[in-house]
Amino acid sequence: MRNIYDFTLKELENYFVSIGDKKFRATQIYDFLYKRRIDDVSFMNNIGKNMQEHLRTHFSFQKIKLIVKQSDKDVSKYLFELMDGQRIESVLMYHDYGISICVSSQVGCNMGCRFCESGRLKKVRNLEAYEIVQQILLIEEEIGKRITHVVVMGIGEPFDNYDNVMRFVKIINDGKGIGLGSRHITISTCGLIPGIEKFMEEDGQVNLAISLHAPNDEIRKKIMPIAQVYDMDSLLLVLKKYIHRTNRRVTIEYIMLDSVNDSIECALELASKLKNLNCYVNLIPYNETKNIGYKRTKINQIRKFYDILKKKNINVTIRKEFGGKVDAACGQLRANQELNK
Repeated sequence: MRNIYDFTLKELENYFVSIGDKKFRATQIYDFLYKRRIDDVSFMNNIGKNMQEHLRTHFSFQKIKLIVKQSDKDVSKYLFELMDGQRIESVLMYHDYGISICVSSQVGCNMGCRFCESGRLKKVRNLEAYEIVQQILLIEEEIGKRITHVVVMGIGEPFDNYDNVMRFVKIINDGKGIGLGSRHITISTCGLIPGIEKFMEEDGQVNLAISLHAPNDEIRKKIMPIAQVYDMDSLLLVLKKYIHRTNRRVTIEYIMLDSVNDSIECALELASKLKNLNCYVNLIPYNETKNIGYKRTKINQIRKFYDILKKKNINVTIRKEFGGKVDAACGQLRANQELNK
């Protein structure tokens, strides 16, 4: 039985037409689910008793469960339990421009980036679209406020779960659904070229972020196994095609690892590789964990790296740090999940 939150509006319209009902039934149900936040069919008062019973019989209205919340200043980490007992995490962040949520797209991750806690657990399965959607719904319910920005950067590689992630985007982007604007949604990939190629053909203006983390293949292959499959030249070529096709700027994520990818030479090489590319670089201070040996680049070195990129006319920022004290920062998700079981 398919979960009701797994349907795009179009899919739900097609379903009701297929059983001899009207398309507007889908809009009615979307209104209850996403505007009024009612998931009990008995309270869908403008839907007849027969249709209420049909909904109970043919759809699941179950939700994932919030198990643990940890908070520190402007960030909260949420541990969710799925229907099959698997667990995932999401992170809520308060910014001066709004409230963002970082959602997970898989249970575990097969990408195996050496610096990332999330990849220590190999992929168990993909998340269904409804399991990603409900991360937003449950957190909005818990805080009593509307999420303004969504990033698919939590546990998992989104383009390794392409179809479900795209369905999720359509559901939250729909004006009759959650109604989140395309430009407030960002999908991050470690560089799955086939996924980027498919993504550039999608309608809409959803943002793309690339986890690059190195200026060349030699370093990248040591810290990111995906570089063994897709080299940097191929990745940069497809990014140029993406920018030309969509006229959208790409975010380049770059985690600063002490004595690995943070030298002056690395900064100069990165600037050379990104020259004339419509992108901006997000330098990320590394968040150390007890299970991984990489160390954080000192802030003075990060600033030197930043200054070099700036002088080479590369748009660059240093990411504000969130959630390190509750293992909710970039690369830390699932760090202590085993302790929560």
